[in-house]
Amino acid sequence: MTTLETPARIEPCQLNHYPERLADVTSAITATAAALGSKLHPITARSLAGLVRVMNCYYSNLIEGHDTRPRDIERALSGELLTDERRSLQLEARAHIQVQRSIEDRFAAGTLGEPAQPGFVRWLHEEFYAHVPAELATIHDHRGSYQMQPGEFRHEPRHDNVVGRHVPPSSAAVASFMDYFSERFRLEPLGPAARLVAIAVAHHRLNYIHPFPDGNGRVSRLMSHAMALKSGIGAHGLWSISRGLARGLSERGEYKAMMDHADSPRESDLDGRGNLSLRALQEYATWFCEVMLDQLTFMEQLLELNALESRLADYVARNLRLPLAAAMLVRALLQRGDMPRGDASLVTRLPERTARELLSRLIDAGLVGSETPKGPVSLRFDSQSAEALFPRLFPAQA
Repeated sequence: MTTLETPARIEPCQLNHYPERLADVTSAITATAAALGSKLHPITARSLAGLVRVMNCYYSNLIEGHDTRPRDIERALSGELLTDERRSLQLEARAHIQVQRSIEDRFAAGTLGEPAQPGFVRWLHEEFYAHVPAELATIHDHRGSYQMQPGEFRHEPRHDNVVGRHVPPSSAAVASFMDYFSERFRLEPLGPAARLVAIAVAHHRLNYIHPFPDGNGRVSRLMSHAMALKSGIGAHGLWSISRGLARGLSERGEYKAMMDHADSPRESDLDGRGNLSLRALQEYATWFCEVMLDQLTFMEQLLELNALESRLADYVARNLRLPLAAAMLVRALLQRGDMPRGDASLVTRLPERTARELLSRLIDAGLVGSETPKGPVSLRFDSQSAEALFPRLFPAQA
């Protein structure tokens, strides 16, 4: 089977006209992301973002067919690796979270750059595969097996492959395709709505090019996360595109079906002027943006401040079996972000020693923590507390 080897094969890459539904969704995404980003104190939001990374990793792994339980992911982050077959999945999950944290650190430092640049896409792949077991970077096909090199695009005939019914560009053409890709999906010159549509389209077109022998799906989701941050809808890392892609809007198979739909060739002169279908791209981009809005809305509702205060108080009383004064401490931390340990007595109106003992019990329970033994304390969230505080984050069996 022959394929078109000019980079324009991935056109159209942009939409000159937005269907009414897509225009409405992009507007709603911007507004909802702004509302979500204002829900929590920034310090509390950073703590919760750590739990969202676990969620993002869990669902991204699930898309790959790897069901890694959130608690096993957290064990891996703390260096507690299992000795059975789950160890490789733990290392995979830890690598994913480390890359996502690095993306967020780059964004916070103002050094993220353009996420569609070949150098950044290669960095994502290299950072992930440099920290996973060798067997996860071993490619097996009908021609035998070989070891994939982290961060290297396909460049040899043995790297050529077929993905379902799709035949990606040959390995010899990948570099030129990725240069073209980076120019077509630069965010800097785009307006707010066009940036959001670019996240959707770039996600598909990267997988269409299939620049790496393996790991393209994971890299595209990490790139989409970086593009969301760069586009101003990151909301302190409080939502996950991977959860939406794994679950779909109405059923789990939507992601694969819509990606396949966007592979469709142009049908007629009324279907755009590119190699691929403009109509299919509009439908796919609308779906993808609806998934983003769905996940932003889900997290905004989940983090409704009054309800979260109530759930925290209930968790402290029912799960931790601590007195009302402990709930007062937790409520103060939710509102203030952090506080000196000495303020525990002022907040609870208890004697200093009693207040410190109560604070220590919250720390021992994992709901409160500190960067240093005597430093300010703030809220902490993990998969155990999430079962009570955010029961819909993970499936019940996770």
